[in-house]
Amino acid sequence: MSSPSLERLAAPAPVSAGRSKRMLVIANPYATTMSDRLKQVVHHALRRRYEVEAVDTERPGHAMTLGRDAVADGYDVVVAFGGDGTVNEVANGLAGSQTPLAVLPGGATNVYCRMLGIPNDVAAAAHHLLKLADDFRPRAVDVASVNGRTFTFSAGVGLDASVVRLVDDHPRLKARFGPWYFAQAGVSTFMRHYLVRPPRLAVRTPDGRTLAGVSAFVQNAAPYTYFRKRPVHLADGAGLQSGQVAGVVLSSASPLDVPGVIWRVLAEDAQIARHRKVDAFEGRDLSVVSMDGRPLPIQVDGDYIGEHAEARFSVAPGGLRVLA
Repeated sequence: MSSPSLERLAAPAPVSAGRSKRMLVIANPYATTMSDRLKQVVHHALRRRYEVEAVDTERPGHAMTLGRDAVADGYDVVVAFGGDGTVNEVANGLAGSQTPLAVLPGGATNVYCRMLGIPNDVAAAAHHLLKLADDFRPRAVDVASVNGRTFTFSAGVGLDASVVRLVDDHPRLKARFGPWYFAQAGVSTFMRHYLVRPPRLAVRTPDGRTLAGVSAFVQNAAPYTYFRKRPVHLADGAGLQSGQVAGVVLSSASPLDVPGVIWRVLAEDAQIARHRKVDAFEGRDLSVVSMDGRPLPIQVDGDYIGEHAEARFSVAPGGLRVLA
């Protein structure tokens, strides 16, 4: 965030009269763009229109607990201040309740923030949230889950989950180089684990099809993610209020096929589902199973959640309320 934006956010402003909405801000102090000064300025600004309490996360999974506690404590809105991993955890704590989620961007990519139409600049996003105090109308959006773990926009089984695991092991490189480090990690992971004897999986779709492959990519909304400012589109048919997930399965991963797949992922007009090594699917419920006995790596919203023999996906239409 630029200094002029920070100064405008910190400038004195009138405080609203009457009862303010109770707001809990859950911040990840280790998020890519986070700093103590930034948190202080944002909290000070939000207190103009809300009754704000703020807490930092202390460990993985902490934001889930804080979100559940906020529901029990009767907060009017809970703000996830961090990257997509923080948003995912807070959403897991709030899903199925009437307590709405709001988002302030603090990560490198902030996919869900962009999907909701929230500015990717934290000062602009805070000003937007201040304006919503006078137009407080949360809306219901879909959330999906895999093996009981909620995700807001995307999940992956196979290659991209392996990449996320590698990137998460090197947080400093992730923060410094962003999507370029993801790209390098993708090439490294492909060469080491998917070029020779890649793990085999099968997607079992609601319409009875079985789609064999080496990786599956599942969307609750579009796009799947972003490469810097460029949206990465994989599948049609999923939206924040569509009532279903959509995705693609990569049937094989050879050095001859991968460049064409990557080009279709990043090109504005090309469709990856038209590639001969890609099959598309959509539906309310589906599963991904291992075909060779090896457990499958899984990621949700860019967070690695471990290996499983089977990944069972489902959708909760309107399962999360958002203020955006």
